[in-house]
Amino acid sequence: MKIANDWKDYKILDMADGQKLEKWGNVILSRPDPQIIWKNKSFPKKWDEVSSTYHRSKTGGGSWEYNKKLPKQWQIKYKDLTFNIKPMGFKHTGLFPEQAVNWDWMIEKIKNAKSNRNTEIKVLNLFAYTGGATVACLSAGASVCHVDSSKGMTTWAKENVISSGLEKKPVRFIVDDVVKFVNREIRRGNKYDAIIMDPPSYGRGAKGEIWKFEENIYDLVDLCTKVLSNKPLFFLINSYTTGISSKVLENILQLTVAKKYKGNIESGEVGLPMENSKLILPCGIYARWNEI
Repeated sequence: MKIANDWKDYKILDMADGQKLEKWGNVILSRPDPQIIWKNKSFPKKWDEVSSTYHRSKTGGGSWEYNKKLPKQWQIKYKDLTFNIKPMGFKHTGLFPEQAVNWDWMIEKIKNAKSNRNTEIKVLNLFAYTGGATVACLSAGASVCHVDSSKGMTTWAKENVISSGLEKKPVRFIVDDVVKFVNREIRRGNKYDAIIMDPPSYGRGAKGEIWKFEENIYDLVDLCTKVLSNKPLFFLINSYTTGISSKVLENILQLTVAKKYKGNIESGEVGLPMENSKLILPCGIYARWNEI
């Protein structure tokens, strides 16, 4: 498991009974997590400090219970990157801190490639959400094409780019269905040195297109091999889909990208450490191919 243990502005303070107690800067939130099936709190007094708790509804969705007034938006930093945080109606805050392990990996790959190749590194970020990976790749010196079907999330991503002082870096923001966009890029003959994707379990495109992870992920990865450059740098897949093993994602890369390009493939889980504890929260899976 890859553990995101370099955070200073984000911490898991405790976790028990289906909830994780998190510190985002100076704000403490309690949010549900299905992986937390144990009952006992390690630090019961810390739960008295919570600013807001997200409660799931038995009929679906949920709502925030506020113990303290929260700012509408605030910022946290990860190394040189700055992100805008705000609680949303479906428990999220606009950032997945565990992805820092992939940001670090991408930054290293891009910086090394730029020094070795002395050429521009072009990155395609699909299902790009609020742009954590976009910000990371821009900071490393890549140019990024950021694609997401949500106009609101894309606007948020632009704010994160600006907050990190990267607004003058080469980035395109595209609000579109990712499959349709990739097909258009194939017709245009556009190529990318690196591809990142973080597909949802289920979703709808900009014009109502249906996405189901199990039915569509293989075809999308296979399609994306057609927009890879002659010397690709990496291909990264993230997933939070329940019941899918990281080995499944590795197999997909083996059957698609690795058939066309020589490289290394690895897969596994990503996780977050709990402060002052040996407990680790599993947060998702990944598989990544990179050049030899």
